[in-house]
Formats: sequence, structure tokens, C-alpha cells
Amino acid sequence: MAKQRIFVAGHNGMVGSALVRQLSQDSNNQVIIADRNELDLTSQQMVQDFFAKKSIDQVYLAAAKVGGIYANNTYPAEFIYQNLMIEANVIHAAHLNNVQKLLFLGSSCIYPKLAEQPMREDALLTATLEPTNEPYAVAKIAGIKLCESYNRQYGRDYRSVMPTNLYGPGDNFHPENSHVIPALIRRFHEAKEANAPVVIAWGTGTPMREFLYVDDMAAASMFVMNLDYATYQTETQPMLSHINVGSGIDCTIKELTEMVAKVVGYQGKIEWDTSKPDGAPRKLMDISRLESLGWKHSIGLEDGLTSAYVWFVSNYIEATKK
Repeated sequence: MAKQRIFVAGHNGMVGSALVRQLSQDSNNQVIIADRNELDLTSQQMVQDFFAKKSIDQVYLAAAKVGGIYANNTYPAEFIYQNLMIEANVIHAAHLNNVQKLLFLGSSCIYPKLAEQPMREDALLTATLEPTNEPYAVAKIAGIKLCESYNRQYGRDYRSVMPTNLYGPGDNFHPENSHVIPALIRRFHEAKEANAPVVIAWGTGTPMREFLYVDDMAAASMFVMNLDYATYQTETQPMLSHINVGSGIDCTIKELTEMVAKVVGYQGKIEWDTSKPDGAPRKLMDISRLESLGWKHSIGLEDGLTSAYVWFVSNYIEATKK
């Protein structure tokens, strides 16, 4: 039997590297990757040429420009431009080269700022987005609609998954441009190493967030990609081509912060800088559709944080040079 040639776009990122790890365990898969110096996904011509040469069977589109509140607020043009270009180039090239199966990875920020909790798939485009990451969210919504449009017009099988907040090995630990978990892991680790008496956390600590370990996300992505087409269409409705992926469990940022401090072993004081933005008050995914299809997360938050911290310490130089 010929191997499935599977292109993972964004293989150096946290989700992409987790996908490569898991896909590579199946001897029937031939995983195709390309470094940025070989393939610039924002270049339409380079992407077209790459697809024309590689005879690809499936695509996992995990490539994206990502970041936390600070990065989204500071670089809105880069966030909307780069993400629109990446997804448009990859999805269109896949279609032109007759790739029938593609999975696009989006984000929970596609939903309105004040969406009813937990957020259902049909909340998409029902109200105003969170202003701090609106450009990124608009790009991700465009990715969903690209997949829907190629399915409707050309009969493709391009699916989308919307993950909750992800964390784990390979995360971005930049002190300003990262998401909350890697930012906290680095801050508490360096405070512990320096015997700092106080760590400053952003915001009020009251917003509630849901988190999913990246290996669970990779497993869920492969599960959705490989669902029988008739089952997928029936369960998700033909005009609703995205599925939420999460743990279904949330906590306050204060609870998360205290858990990270415990995992790291930091014993100093935590103070809150309430001048910093909180973002949306709550973001919890309704994952009933995915669970009804037979998938559920397996890694709890404290266990996942422990694994993420062990990876960070073991890869400190690499993790902190970004």
C-alpha cells in the first residue's frame, strides 16, 4: 500500500511539531515538511511550486503568526496580513494540485467577545469580536470560510478545528509576545532562579480560560481529519465546517497563575498589575460535538503544566532565544 504523503505546514511550531511526532508513529504516513528558508508560506509562487512538486495527499495547516494580548495589540498588521496570506496560499495551492483532504487549525478567538458560554460552533459571526485580537480573529474566520467555499464550489473535503488555548513543548516563551502559560512559566522560573521576592502578573486575575495540552490537540486534529466523510458531514451539518477542540474545563487566570507557581516551585509573592488588559471575561468552548463523535482529552492541566515546565527547563536556551 502506498504511503500517505502528508504535508504539515508549520512543523516547527508547537502544534505542528506535535502533529509531526504523532503522524510519524504510523509507518503508513510519509510526513512532508519544509523550513522557512525553503518555503515561505506568504509567497504564493513558492507555495504553488512546492505543491506542484510534492504529490501531497493530505495537508495539516498549522502554520500561523500567533501571540498573546500584547503581541496582537502591537502588531495587528502582521497578524492579519501574514495569516491571510498563509491560509489563502496553502488552501488554494492544495485545490489546484488536487489535494482532496485538508485540515485548517483556527482559534477560539473567532467567537464574539461576549459569546454565550460555553461557546458553540454556531456562535460564529453573531456579534462583535474582542478588539485586542480582532485582526487575528478575522484572518482565522477567513480560513474557515475558505475551506467552506472550496468544499461548496469544488467538492473538496477541507475541514477546520478551533482549538482552545494551547500550551506544551515547543511553545513561544518570549517575555512579551507569548501566551499566558509560557509567559508565566518563564517568569516564575527566572524569578525562582534569581530568588526574586515578587512576580508581577498581568490584569486582575478574574477572567476565566480553558487550556489544552498540545499533544491532545494533535490527537484531536488527526481524529477529525480521519473521520468518515458521511459521519463528519452528518454530525457537523453540511454548512458548519468547523469543530471546537478543548478540555471543556476552565479556571481563573489567578488559579492558573498559582498552579504554575506551584509547578515551577516559586515560593515568593504574586502581585497583580491591574493596568494591563484582561481580554474577554470568559472563553470556554462547547466541545459536545467533538465528544459526541468519540474524542476526549486525556491530559489534565497540572500534569500538562508539569510536562511543559520540564520541557522548558530541558530546552531553556532554545526556548528563550525567540
